[in-house]
Amino acid sequence: MNPLTTSIIVSSLATGTIITASSYHWLMAWIGLEMNTLAIIPLISKKHHPRSTEAATKYFLTQAAASALILFSSTINAQQTGTWDITQLTTTQSNILLSMALAMKLGLAPTHFWLPEVLQGSTMYTALIISTWQKLAPMALLFMTANKLPATMLLIMGALSTLVGGWGGLNQTQMRKIMAFSSIAHIGWITTISFMLTNIMMLNLIIYIIMTTTMFSTLILSNSKTIKDTTTLPTTSPTLTPIMALTLLSLGGLPPLSGFIPKWLIMEELINQSLTPAASLMAMSALLSLFFYLRLTYTTTMTLSPNSSTSTHKWRFSNQNMNTLIPMTAPLSLLLLPITPMLT
Repeated sequence: MNPLTTSIIVSSLATGTIITASSYHWLMAWIGLEMNTLAIIPLISKKHHPRSTEAATKYFLTQAAASALILFSSTINAQQTGTWDITQLTTTQSNILLSMALAMKLGLAPTHFWLPEVLQGSTMYTALIISTWQKLAPMALLFMTANKLPATMLLIMGALSTLVGGWGGLNQTQMRKIMAFSSIAHIGWITTISFMLTNIMMLNLIIYIIMTTTMFSTLILSNSKTIKDTTTLPTTSPTLTPIMALTLLSLGGLPPLSGFIPKWLIMEELINQSLTPAASLMAMSALLSLFFYLRLTYTTTMTLSPNSSTSTHKWRFSNQNMNTLIPMTAPLSLLLLPITPMLT
């Protein structure tokens, strides 16, 4: 793609998110979401492959429907209350419509079906953008309206997303689909705490973005697209092997690593709010996610492919320089647990 075109698309992507996150008027927020959607479509479909075209079409239709629901929700609220202020969402119908729209934007269950297919049809770089940056604009709207949205609906969608994210990733062999179901599960945890404590919600979102960025960076650098590819990682990229293994364990939420922080704080808050059944369901669904993270850790660190060569480079793949994102984000995704009291 032309560098000028790429710069325009990326700047439009950033501008759309910033407009949505900084606006108090529903129409400005909607304009930002539309800019965001239209800017990501060329990045998804730039390979000119049937899979990428299909992914771009699915993404566009889903996001356009979600944006329309947001417009309907804000219009109904403005008709009945006379204000377009985002923080003044008081109508019941508007709250329900906005919850459905944000669930579609974020990929929450039961409106999650588009996310694995879109990520699988995209490149690794585009999948990274969809899994991280594209979550910021709807998360900003969720942050501003969390105290107005129906708490029961958010709790059910969040718990269901953690269950679907764990269950759906069990039978996958493609790394992008595994990361898609991982994203569904983590966004479910974030949504569950959104109407209780927004500071823990933001902490969870930041840690999720750091861990996901680290994981995608290692996948991009090692050219790993399937579980089978990760078996050659100790031979081709010995430096990346412990980083990927520890990042996977952090995504699973094992205690010494940063991924344990949000799960610990969310479980504690759910129990304090007398929502022990929901906490138990989410803890059991986290075990499902942990299973495929541990499976990936096993194939990455303890499995050697029968036909792996002893050379330091993969066949037909050129050597890449060390991705600067990995040394920046890897320590944060692994070593934040000791400062948990300061973060909360």
